[in-house]
Amino acid sequence: MTRTMWDSSVGKKTVMAVSGLIMLLYLVAHMIGNLKIYFGAGEFNHYAHWLRTVGEPFMHYEWTLWLIRIVLVVAVVAHATSAYQLSRRDIRARPTKYVHGRPRASYATRTMRWGGIILGLFIVWHILDLTTGTVHSGGFQEGHPYQNVVDTFSTWYGDVIYIVAMLALGLHIRHGFWSAAQTLGAGSRTRDRGLKIVANVLALLLTAGFIAVPVGVMTGVVS
Repeated sequence: MTRTMWDSSVGKKTVMAVSGLIMLLYLVAHMIGNLKIYFGAGEFNHYAHWLRTVGEPFMHYEWTLWLIRIVLVVAVVAHATSAYQLSRRDIRARPTKYVHGRPRASYATRTMRWGGIILGLFIVWHILDLTTGTVHSGGFQEGHPYQNVVDTFSTWYGDVIYIVAMLALGLHIRHGFWSAAQTLGAGSRTRDRGLKIVANVLALLLTAGFIAVPVGVMTGVVS
């Protein structure tokens, strides 16, 4: 992408759309993997180990996983940077306040902004909790992801943080998917209804799928 393209609002929206779709694909795969926790510790731990051996022997141990992580970090940074710069540009374009203090941004826009902040903070907490074990509630066990997940969701604050973040994720996907489709030229009068239905279904499935994990631990189905 040229400098001129990046500096334009269209360019930044395109970066947001593409990076958002990359993260969406990851979230679908991540949710499916998470639901393996319902098949027991052996199945879930084996899946976590498999993620580190994907591509062997061509790829060294954990190389594929690190490649995925790098792509995700680039996507998250590009998405957040574009969103922030577009937000600042929108504020500069309308510097005067509305009469009677009416909000300038739509409900969807405000939800996307706050949702993005919530998700950004959640990602940091999630990594420190279940990847590095830095803020893990129990005794973090390297190589035992099943027990680590159960430990996290055996605490009220672990459940609250995760569920609130997943609800924010659902709202983010609901608006973001449709917005990305418009930016990439997939939208039209005849397709808009279908795209909104897809966005709603994706948001609902992903939210329910992710929340199913802490709910499973809270109800004792996963223990």
